[in-house]
Amino acid sequence: MHSGGWLFPGQDTMRPISTRQLHRVVVDAARAAAITRRVGPHTLRHSFATHLLEDGVDVRVIQVLLGHSRLETTALYTKVATRTVRAVISPLDRLGMLATTQARPDG
Repeated sequence: MHSGGWLFPGQDTMRPISTRQLHRVVVDAARAAAITRRVGPHTLRHSFATHLLEDGVDVRVIQVLLGHSRLETTALYTKVATRTVRAVISPLDRLGMLATTQARPDG
């Protein structure tokens, strides 16, 4: 990263790469990786947010990293992976587990 903060600096290092050129770079990288789906720079943001969410990063932290002012925007923006959803234990299920562990064998 450039000391000025540009992740993708342009030919003049004090200015960012153009959005058009960034799109070309992402599409070329996807083609080189044999990714056939339509991709763009926004795909990187979705992937970044999704991986953070899967790794257990708090959605509020992801909100700040993405620069969203509203949590609702971040919630819509991130795609929750199936394994993340499956890993959630309902508070009601926890009550059932607690009752089972506290039951006495003699009744």
